[in-house]
Amino acid sequence: MTEATTPGHGPLSGVRVVELAGIGPGPFAAMLLADLGADVVRVDRPGGPALGIDPEHDVTNRNKRSVIVDLKAPDGPGRVLDLAARADVLIEGYRPGVAERLGVGPADCHARNPRLVYGRMTGWGQHGPLADRAGHDIAYIALTGTLGMIGDPDRPPPAPANLLGDYAGGSLYLALGVLAALHHARATGTGQVVDAAIVDGTAHLSSMIHGMLAAGAWQDRRGANLLDGGCPYYGTYETADGRYMAVGALEPQFYAEFLRLLGLAEQPGARTDVSRWPALRTQVADRFRTRTREEWTAVFEGSDACVAPVLSLAEAPDHPHLAARGTFTDHGGRTQPAPAPRFSATPTTVRTGPARPGADTDGVARDWDVPRLLTPPSNPQ
Repeated sequence: MTEATTPGHGPLSGVRVVELAGIGPGPFAAMLLADLGADVVRVDRPGGPALGIDPEHDVTNRNKRSVIVDLKAPDGPGRVLDLAARADVLIEGYRPGVAERLGVGPADCHARNPRLVYGRMTGWGQHGPLADRAGHDIAYIALTGTLGMIGDPDRPPPAPANLLGDYAGGSLYLALGVLAALHHARATGTGQVVDAAIVDGTAHLSSMIHGMLAAGAWQDRRGANLLDGGCPYYGTYETADGRYMAVGALEPQFYAEFLRLLGLAEQPGARTDVSRWPALRTQVADRFRTRTREEWTAVFEGSDACVAPVLSLAEAPDHPHLAARGTFTDHGGRTQPAPAPRFSATPTTVRTGPARPGADTDGVARDWDVPRLLTPPSNPQ
């Protein structure tokens, strides 16, 4: 039994997952399952990673194992189906219809394993007018209305990395859907297809905002609301050294503490009178520019003013709170986010570094009883 399949590495220990190599949200969803203890076998394609990232540094492939299969070779689909026959879950991120044309679609896999949960990760989903179109995170979140909520009202909406669409609206919903379907499969013996579309997940994330919009508590424009930067006590401010502080003093008691520590007198009615927000914002901004980020961090330290320094990726792991919790971890000389969430009975950890393409073929063939993986692949016709 290998390290990847040893019991006690998380609540999904014993669950087998096949990941057909892709980019972005599919690999991250598979990493989530791997972090939770699943034995994730990534089926890499010949020729190296799609984006040219050195596999040694791709932490989304941690806690996984890798084999190489050429799905365009005559015996390639059969090798994947051998794995699917022994798996609980399969994840793919092709455009609709591609997996079917390659011979590893849901019908092909379910013919070998009716209990299999077949997870499909796309931007547009498996059907609809845009289903066959190319796209990336920013286009998906643009159509859902979520991108239009972000940023200053007098500037174009900014590109918020690819966290909102790919990973929040995509990976997290795929992982949740796969686990729900796995629960159903174990109860009934019947697998199913999970159609995880980034547009669906991202739209779902905005449920609360849609409720506020319907209630008249949200304006359908940027920078005019409580949580989108329109509110002067919920946003970010530049400090004297060109860095930033984040403020989230929404409740009255936190707002009062915020003003006291900032050195501003509370003005009756200014907190709730939207017409007075611009003037209040100017006062707050002017105060923050009088000291450095480090100085303001010291001022608000230990308070309930809901103020925090805006840290960079390199700075975050050294913050005392994150360090105390072990929010980041070091493995193989790389600092990276630790698995989340935490479990009291089945703790998780970074067990192995990023899987090298094809490096685990022998172990997977043995553990999963797939001897065909050990034979040299046939050349494409």
